[in-house]
Amino acid sequence: MPRTILRRLTRNFFLIPTIFFCALFLIGCLSPFLNPATWWWIGFVSLLQPYLICLLVLLVIFWLAAKPIISLLPLLSLLVGLKQIRSIFAFNGISSFNVEKKGNNIRVVSWNVGNLNGQAQRKNAVQHSRTEIANTILSLDPDIVCLQEFNHSTTQGKQADNIGLFSENYPYHYFSKDVNKRNGFYQAGSIIFSKFPIVDSARFQYPKNIKESFLYVDVKKGKDTIRVFNAHLQSFRLNDADYNNIDKITTDENVSVKDSKSLFRKMRLAFTRRGIQADFIKEKTANCPYKSFICGDFNDVPGSYVYLTIKQNRHDAFLEKGLGIGRSFVSLAPTLRIDYILPDRSFQVNQFDMMDEGLSDHMLLVSDMSVLGKE
Repeated sequence: MPRTILRRLTRNFFLIPTIFFCALFLIGCLSPFLNPATWWWIGFVSLLQPYLICLLVLLVIFWLAAKPIISLLPLLSLLVGLKQIRSIFAFNGISSFNVEKKGNNIRVVSWNVGNLNGQAQRKNAVQHSRTEIANTILSLDPDIVCLQEFNHSTTQGKQADNIGLFSENYPYHYFSKDVNKRNGFYQAGSIIFSKFPIVDSARFQYPKNIKESFLYVDVKKGKDTIRVFNAHLQSFRLNDADYNNIDKITTDENVSVKDSKSLFRKMRLAFTRRGIQADFIKEKTANCPYKSFICGDFNDVPGSYVYLTIKQNRHDAFLEKGLGIGRSFVSLAPTLRIDYILPDRSFQVNQFDMMDEGLSDHMLLVSDMSVLGKE
C-alpha cells in the first residue's frame, strides 16, 4: 500500500475520535451552567475532565506532526475550556510546608476523619487509633480545625470521648450532631474546633431531610470577626461490594448487570443531591457580613457544578500554593480532589499542603492564611 494512502487512512482513523473527545470535553465545560439536580449525567462527564485535558494535549501534539491544521480543533477546545483547566491544575513551584507558623497567620486544618476509624480505604491498610488521628492534627498546631465524619459519645467514657482529645488545646467547638442516638450514646456529624472565642454559630439542615448538614462559627481574632464554614456534601455511599465491582471493572473482570445498575444508581442519586446542596450552600454563604472561608468534603471534583457554585470568587488554597492535579481521596482514581479550603478575597494564602497519613480515606488539608494587610 502506498505510503500516502496509509498516511491518509491513519489521519482519518484519528480524526473521528478527535472530534468526539473535543465535543465531550466542551460538554464538560458546560458544567457550571448545568445543575446535576436536573442534568445528572453532567456529573459523570466532570469526572472525566482531567483525562480529557491530557488526551487533548496529546492530540494537539499528534496533529501538529500529522496535519497541523487539524491541531487547531483540540487546541481551540482547550482554550475554550481554560477556566476548567485552571480549576483542575495548580501551576506553582515545589515547596515544603513549614510547620512553624509565621507572623499573623491563621492555620486551618480540614479533614474527613472517616468516623475516626483510623483506616484508609486500601487493601491491607493498617488499623490506627483515634488518638493517632488527634495527635497528627495537634502536631500541626492549627488555630481552626474543621472535621467531617466525626463521632463522639457523652455516655461511653473516655474511650469514646473524641471531643476530649482536642478540648485541652481547643477550648471552643461547635458540633453539628447530625446523628444523635440514645441521648448522646452515639453522635456523628461535622465539627469545628477553635483556639479563638466562638461568638456565634449555626447549623443548616440540607433540603430533602438528608442527615449531613452545613454549619458555621463566627470566631473573634483580635478586632476581626471571621466566619468559618464547614461543609460535608452527599457521598456516593459506596460499600465494600461497590469497591470490589469497581476493581473488577478496572481489571476487565465480569461485573453483573445488577451490580453495575446499583453502582450507577448510587452515583446518579449523589450527583443529584449535591447539585441541590451546592445551591443551598451558595445561598447561605452569599452576602456574608464577615471575612470567611469554607472548608469541607464536597465529594465532587474541581470544574464540576458543585465546586464552581460553592467557590464563586473565592481562592482555592490548593490552586494558590499547590502543584499539579492534586488528590485528596486516596482510593479509586488519582484525580479525585474532593476536599477544599476556600478563603474569600480578604485572605492571602501563604502555605498549603495535603498530607496522606494513612489514617483516613481522605488526605488532611492544612493551610496558613493571613488577612490582607496583616501579614
